[in-house]
Amino acid sequence: MVLKEAQDCGGKTRRFYKTYINKMIAKRIVLLGIAVFVVNHLSAQTIRLFNGRDLQGWHIDVPEMDTNKTARNPFIIRNGLLVSLGEPNGHLITDAVYENYRLQVEYRFVGEPGNCGVLVHASTPRSLYQMFPKSIEVQMMHENAGDFWCIVEDIKVPDMEKRRGPREEWGITEGKKRRILNLTDGSEKPLGGWNTMVVECVKDSVRVWVNNDLVNDGYGSTATKGQVALQAEGAEVEFRKVELTAIRQLSVAGR
Repeated sequence: MVLKEAQDCGGKTRRFYKTYINKMIAKRIVLLGIAVFVVNHLSAQTIRLFNGRDLQGWHIDVPEMDTNKTARNPFIIRNGLLVSLGEPNGHLITDAVYENYRLQVEYRFVGEPGNCGVLVHASTPRSLYQMFPKSIEVQMMHENAGDFWCIVEDIKVPDMEKRRGPREEWGITEGKKRRILNLTDGSEKPLGGWNTMVVECVKDSVRVWVNNDLVNDGYGSTATKGQVALQAEGAEVEFRKVELTAIRQLSVAGR
């Protein structure tokens, strides 16, 4: 009887520890799952570069403001929107440097359409024409949205000679063919409508959509990280969203 009770007790003890261990393993699996979810969630966190209130996180580089004390600041907040007044010419530049991200910008021209742009991988200020920071520009000019402009940085695309001109004229400084035509015009909304531009930068690739149309797809960029900049370049433009999300790979071309 004593032996049987001891055996029964041993069996219960073994069952208890087995159940306990299984519960602990299950708990650790759940915790691990939560940890993985949190890490993935944080890695895909979206940063609002424009907070809807002020220009926190940005600085202004407008050459005319260096010498003309009466020159207006062309970047203002109006009715919760970030506005580029267009003149005097210059740039609004993030304080921080970014790499491997998706940038989403929602914008529209106010009044007469004209020129503006989003700069990625921006670095040395006033590197071109004593105005433009070293960067790759993604054009927002009306009816040309999605063109690349090389600003003392370079990038490649398929059909380079067709889209950039004769190879011997290519360059990244003054007087050179720095413009690379987009893949499709006609992707912009009618004037007054809000356009969505998505720019993905991963390693040395830059891929661009305008209103869900793939408009440019570059590779071999000479820069892989840098600041983000918005232009004042002659036309008034309103921005209601400027957001950045960390990514590890490009979206498929048919996004």
